[in-house]
Amino acid sequence: MRIVTVKMPESYIEAIDELVRIGRYASRSEVIRAAIRELLKKELWSAKSGGSEERSIRSKYVEIIDDFG
Repeated sequence: MRIVTVKMPESYIEAIDELVRIGRYASRSEVIRAAIRELLKKELWSAKSGGSEERSIRSKYVEIIDDFG
């Protein structure tokens, strides 16, 4: 995995920390990865336009994303 630096509002960080504190996730990174995974799945599945090549590429990424879920 690569390290990526992201700026976000303090309130997001506090909410993420609360999810970790209550034991829903093991770390901030896990929370953020889960959120991004769900966003990518939603966006890639909901994209209806594009040709067969574009749909094939979307399908490939959804499979890869599912592997990490």
